[in-house]
Amino acid sequence: MKTRIEHVSIFVNDLEAAKEFFVSFLGGVSNEGYHNEKTGFRSYFISFEDGARLEIMNKPGVADSTKELDRMGYSHMAFSVGSKEKVDEITDRFKEAGYEIVRGPRTTGDGYYESCICAFEGNMIEITV
Repeated sequence: MKTRIEHVSIFVNDLEAAKEFFVSFLGGVSNEGYHNEKTGFRSYFISFEDGARLEIMNKPGVADSTKELDRMGYSHMAFSVGSKEKVDEITDRFKEAGYEIVRGPRTTGDGYYESCICAFEGNMIEITV
C-alpha cells in the first residue's frame, strides 16, 4: 500500500488574506473556492508544484483558541524552497512585509537550514532547503 498525505487543512479567520499569503509568498495556486451557503463554510485548496495541497477554511462559529508558539497540536507547516539562498530571500521578503521572524535563517542541530516565521493569525511557517 502506498500512502501519502492528500492534503492538510487549517481553519483561518481571514480566508482571503490566508490565500494571498500562500499564493504570494510560497508560490501556491488556488482553486476558485467553495462556499456552502447553508452552513457558511468557505474554503480554498492551494496546490504546490510537487503536488502537495493545503485546504484553508472558514466557517462561522469555529472557536479561535490562543495560539502560543509552543503548544500541543499544530506546530508548523514546513516548505522546502530548494536552496539556502532561497530560504534567505524568502525570509527577507517576509521581514520586509512585517512578519515576525522567530528563528533563523540558521542551521539547526539536526542539520536543517531554516527560518521560522510567525505568519498569518499566529501560525508558524518554516522555510527550509
